[in-house]
Amino acid sequence: MAKLSLLATLLTVFFIPSSCCPDEQRQALLQFKSNFYSFFISNSSFDSSTFGLESWNSSLDCCAWERVVCNTRSPLKPVIALNLDSIVLMQSSEPMLVTSSVLTPLFRVKSLMLLDISSNYIQDGIPRKGFANLTKLVYLDLSQNSFNGSIPLELFRLSFLRYLYLSSNSLEGVLSPEVGYLQNLRTLRLDENFLGGDIPREIENLTKLQNLSLRHNEFSGGFPSSVLQLKELEELDLRENLFSMQIPGEIGKLSNISTLALGKNKLTGVIPTSVQNLSKLETLELENNMLSGEIPSWLFHMKALKNLFLGGNNLTWNNNLKIVPECMLSKLSLKSCGLAGTIPEWISTQKSLDFLDLSNNKLEGFFPPWLAEMEVGSIILSDNKLTGTIPPRLFRSLSLSVLALSRNTFSGELPANIGDANEIMILMLAENNFTGPIPTSIANIYRLLLLDLSGNRFSGNTFPAFDPEALLAFVDFSSNELSGEVPVTFSRETKILALGKNNFSGSLHKNLTTMSQLEHLDLHDNHISGEFPEFLSEIPTLQVLNLRNNSLNGFIPDTIYNLSYLQILDVSSNSLVGSIPEVLGDLIGMTETPNTLSSVSDVFTFSIEFNDLLVNWKNSIQGLSSHSLVIYSLLDLSKNQLSGEIPASLGHLKDLKVLNISNNKFSGSIPESFGNMDSLESLDLSHNELSGSIPQSLSKLLQLGTLDVSNNKLWGQIPVGGQMNTMNDPNFFANNSGLCGMQIRVPCPEEPSPPKTQDSERKETWFLWEGAWIGFPIGFFLSVLIIFLTGYLVPAPPPNRRRQRRRSISNFY
Repeated sequence: MAKLSLLATLLTVFFIPSSCCPDEQRQALLQFKSNFYSFFISNSSFDSSTFGLESWNSSLDCCAWERVVCNTRSPLKPVIALNLDSIVLMQSSEPMLVTSSVLTPLFRVKSLMLLDISSNYIQDGIPRKGFANLTKLVYLDLSQNSFNGSIPLELFRLSFLRYLYLSSNSLEGVLSPEVGYLQNLRTLRLDENFLGGDIPREIENLTKLQNLSLRHNEFSGGFPSSVLQLKELEELDLRENLFSMQIPGEIGKLSNISTLALGKNKLTGVIPTSVQNLSKLETLELENNMLSGEIPSWLFHMKALKNLFLGGNNLTWNNNLKIVPECMLSKLSLKSCGLAGTIPEWISTQKSLDFLDLSNNKLEGFFPPWLAEMEVGSIILSDNKLTGTIPPRLFRSLSLSVLALSRNTFSGELPANIGDANEIMILMLAENNFTGPIPTSIANIYRLLLLDLSGNRFSGNTFPAFDPEALLAFVDFSSNELSGEVPVTFSRETKILALGKNNFSGSLHKNLTTMSQLEHLDLHDNHISGEFPEFLSEIPTLQVLNLRNNSLNGFIPDTIYNLSYLQILDVSSNSLVGSIPEVLGDLIGMTETPNTLSSVSDVFTFSIEFNDLLVNWKNSIQGLSSHSLVIYSLLDLSKNQLSGEIPASLGHLKDLKVLNISNNKFSGSIPESFGNMDSLESLDLSHNELSGSIPQSLSKLLQLGTLDVSNNKLWGQIPVGGQMNTMNDPNFFANNSGLCGMQIRVPCPEEPSPPKTQDSERKETWFLWEGAWIGFPIGFFLSVLIIFLTGYLVPAPPPNRRRQRRRSISNFY
């Protein structure tokens, strides 16, 4: 069993509560506890009971302590296992870091066979002295810490070591010529460090290696030929690196391999024919490389094969090929492989299938009834040309957890029994031709995390009433024909609510504030009326607020200052009046990169990238990555009836990328403080009543690509220097009182006419940020999200999870 713990075996074989450990070892462990606590004593929230070491005291035998295992078969009852993972908990908003010196007392426990100190935020280098004392170590887990530097050579001299976990640190130069000392090593894991360069050939000295995982590093070069000498290998995981060139034909010599995982690299060429010699192969993961050629039919004759991932390459599928599988697959990914015609019927023979990804192909026809009856856990058919309705039988499934059918041409109403699929966590039906009301039974799916029905023709004013305690975090009903008041009956866990481009009307309801974790609220392009809803300031987690193109009136309230994490505010194309509140210039989210709250990805506790914001950026519709949201900041107040002077406090918004206050009634001068907005890329002040000169301070804005001050009452010389020299489109300065300058070829009275020179090449075409709206097309988000929930790619493990097969210690002797 993959998660079988060596610790559990030690407990079963060796532990008897009445035993008594050596006094010198007991004293060493007490010293470790004292050293460990010393890092936290100064923390006012320190609570020793949260570390799980409260049983460690001098009045008890250390063999009776939690996390300690002794060998009761020995007369001395020595300590042989210390399970010290995850003893550092979140004592504050930031994890407390412990230095590696805390480990020094443990090196006196020379009888140790298992030492697990993973997930403890230990920093600095791995101690270079001390591990040499632990000559009996079989299992060592240093993963999920903050170790840096190289691995000390002492680790490579631990001749009994068979399990080595170094994942999720900041190590470098891990492998050296002295790695050959590990003659008896059977499992080596160097996952998720920041290693670079080729894998040294000396790794071939580890002749007994059974499991090798170098996942999530920065290894490069060709496929490491030295690995091909490891004849005992059962699992080889080189995913998420920078390996290039071809997979060597000699790969077929690894006759014991059961898992070959090479996904997310830059491998090229074809799938070697020698792979069919791997008679024990159960998992083949080659997705997201640069492989080419036709997918070989012999893959489906490999009887042991259970999991096959080939998507995201340049591989092609022979649609004329008749497949009669001899394997029984559990997981199959053929995304982006050129499948055409109807969904292949041979898939119906795979009775154990739990995961199916045929997205981004050229499939046509209806959703097959046999697929609806197969009890598949995850069905991903997005980005095809499938038509017809969804069979109601599909929602009687007891297994369905992910259904992704976005960007097809499905039509008709959703089955009324959709709420019977109690196991669904992800439901994505965006950009089809579905009509009718949204079935209220959807609210019965308690486990639902993500619901995307955007880009259809759903209508009506009756909406599902979700339980406030439900898990639903992501809701997108945008770009439909829904009407009535804005629905507010969603889960308290909702972080993203996208309702833009519908026909909602009336004023907003204060019940929106019950979504206390809301980060993105998108209501653009509706018919919402009433005054600017001041109660929105009671949702301090908001990062994006989009109310553009509605019928809001009244003032922008000073209480907007409470939205300190706000990074994008778009209230353009409304009927707002009054002045800009001074406090708007003090929003933390626009003045500095905030140490926020969770990102959108934290809703699902794993790392993702997806297009969650659609913006009119440089006159084209593009997406902004959720991960990059912290570097984008937008303030758009354009096309209202705002008046008064522009507050100088807006100059405090040093992280602001785009400021658009055009088409209002602002008067007075342009604040000199605008020259302090270091990140500003676009400034639109056009169609107002501004007077005076353009501040010379704008020449300090090195990122500025667009400045539009047209249709005002400005006069004087246009500033020169820096980016201002590139602002040579006269339309951006048109219809003012008397601007002059080299940018518009109008000489200023006090200056002689400049000599004729060739116009400098424009560095960037003009763009107008009309606003921002949350559309959440989630195309790319789909694949990674679904993969997490179905086991396709393994997400970052929880702190106490073992990420390698642990075998019985009895096998070692």
